[in-house]
Amino acid sequence: MTIKPLIILPDPVLRQQSKPIEQVDAEVLRLADDMLETMYDAPGIGLAAIQIGVPRRMLVIDVAREGEEKTPIVFINPEILKVSDDISTYEEGCLSIPDYYAEVERPASLTVQYVGRDGKQQTVEADGLLATCLQHEIDHLNGVLFIDHISRLKRDMVIKKFTKAARAKI
Repeated sequence: MTIKPLIILPDPVLRQQSKPIEQVDAEVLRLADDMLETMYDAPGIGLAAIQIGVPRRMLVIDVAREGEEKTPIVFINPEILKVSDDISTYEEGCLSIPDYYAEVERPASLTVQYVGRDGKQQTVEADGLLATCLQHEIDHLNGVLFIDHISRLKRDMVIKKFTKAARAKI
């Protein structure tokens, strides 16, 4: 397993649409392992393949709390089938937008269909932190960032800050 460098805002790669994965093979499983290693190292609770520069429809999540046994889940070609009318608000952050957090409203629960590591179609019903994390990471696969769910003023300030920081590194 290899820790991969994270793509950071304002990199336009983060706005790319990710392509479906045709089959679960050794290469896809290696990517999943690298993504988990990268996520744990960061540390984070979710990571989409696009965040390491791979525009494929795959994400990894582990919402186990510190001190709990790790419970990694690999979602290949995830698709939201249903969302609740109930809304929850959660303070989100993102490994691609380091050290920035904002309250985001999303459906409180949802049903997601995906292909697992074993290559089999699966369905999960999620609420709480897992529901929020799934929506956040699936957004990444569609080129959407969590800051797209906050006010335009706040979003513009964040983008300006990260653009300035990126220029300073050149």
